[in-house]
Amino acid sequence: MGTKGREIVGKEVDKIIEFLNKALADEWLAYYQYWIGAKVVRGPMSGAVAAELSEHAGEELSHAEKLAERIIQLGGTPILKPEDWYKLTNCGYDTPDNPEVKVILEQNIKGEQCAIEVYNKMLSELKDVDPVTYHLILEILEDEIEHEEDLENLKEDMDMMNKK
Repeated sequence: MGTKGREIVGKEVDKIIEFLNKALADEWLAYYQYWIGAKVVRGPMSGAVAAELSEHAGEELSHAEKLAERIIQLGGTPILKPEDWYKLTNCGYDTPDNPEVKVILEQNIKGEQCAIEVYNKMLSELKDVDPVTYHLILEILEDEIEHEEDLENLKEDMDMMNKK
């Protein structure tokens, strides 16, 4: 990281890197949860749900890429071992061992809601500390809010279809 960039962040750099590595763990686990969920989902509307999950998986992977880049810019090291994802995660991982559409949707909605809470908290911590990371987290938060809405809309459509 450049000298002026480091001046902006100052003594908070280690704390910011820790926040970012925890978020990175969440994004990797979210990526896999979406990716594998798209492969195993079964039931009504499973095609539409699988397509949405696959799209979200790609976006979560993009978030992981951006977080890792920012960690490196700040002079840190992104998580190197997948087993550390579980140690650092804020939101955990819900194994899609029940492939029913409704269950998969509920698991992923829960994950998005956790991500929204985590990123919103990060924004308040970063507001006056690191404008570059703040902007990155704001972009990711916008995606997570959209993901939650997409999944809730699919669940609502499915619920309405089941009432008929």
